[in-house]
Amino acid sequence: MDMREQALYALALNQIDDKIQAVEQLAKSLDCALDTQAIIHAQQSLPGRPARPLLVPPQQVKFRSAHTAEGRIALLHSIAHIEFNAINLALDIMWRFAGMPEQFYRDWLRVAQEETYHFSLIRAHLQSLGADYGDLSAHNGLWDMAEKTRDDILARLGLVPRTLEARGLDVTPGIQDRLRQAGDMEAVAILDIILRDEIGHVEIGNRWYKYMCDKQQLEPVQCYADLLIKYGVSAPKGPFNLEARSQAGFSQAEIDWLKSL
Repeated sequence: MDMREQALYALALNQIDDKIQAVEQLAKSLDCALDTQAIIHAQQSLPGRPARPLLVPPQQVKFRSAHTAEGRIALLHSIAHIEFNAINLALDIMWRFAGMPEQFYRDWLRVAQEETYHFSLIRAHLQSLGADYGDLSAHNGLWDMAEKTRDDILARLGLVPRTLEARGLDVTPGIQDRLRQAGDMEAVAILDIILRDEIGHVEIGNRWYKYMCDKQQLEPVQCYADLLIKYGVSAPKGPFNLEARSQAGFSQAEIDWLKSL
C-alpha cells in the first residue's frame, strides 16, 4: 500500500482508536492491517466516524457559558469534534488528490498526526471532567465543505485550511480567555499547543494554495475572492489574529484585503 492508499484506509475507519493507530502507523511508515473491503467501499462511506456524536444542523448545537461545568464540557466537546474532523480532512486531501509533489503528502501526513494528538488531549480532558467525545451532538460543517470541494484542489486549499481552519487562529485566544476566567487552566494549556500547531497547518494550506495559484497563473487574492463567490462562502469576518495569520503565511496583501472587508 502506498501512502495515499493507507491514508484512504485510515480515513474509512469508524472507530476512533483504530483511526488514531492507523495514522500513527502511517507516520512511522509501518504496514497497516488492511481490510480490503474497507478500501473497495471507502468512497461510499467516507469519512469513517463513530456512531456518536449525533450530527445535527449547526443551529441545533446549543451554546452554553464556559463558566458552568456543563458549558465547559459543551465547549470542549465542540473543539474535540473539530479536531476529529481535522484528522479526516488531512487524510482526505492526501488520498483524494493525486499527482502532487511528494512533500505535499508528507505535509498533510504531519497535519493528520498532529490533529490526532490534539484530539487525544482534548478527549482526555473531557474524560477528566466526567464526559467523553460523542456524549453531545455536533454539526458537520467542516466535512460539508470538504464534500463541496472534492473535485477541486485549489478550492479545497482555499476554503478549508485558509478559511475554516484559519478561523481557529482568530477565535482561539478568546476561547482561552473564557476558559481562563472559568479557572480551567488545563484547557488553556491544551489550546496553547493547538494554536501553535494550527499556525503550521494553515501555513501548509497557504503554501500549497499559492503553489497551485502559481501553477495555474492565478493571482492569490483575487482567486480567493472568486472562490468565496463560486462556492457561496461568506467572507471571513474580524477581528483577525493578524500575528498568527502572518506566521501562517498570509501575505501583507492578503491581510490588507481581510482588513478591508
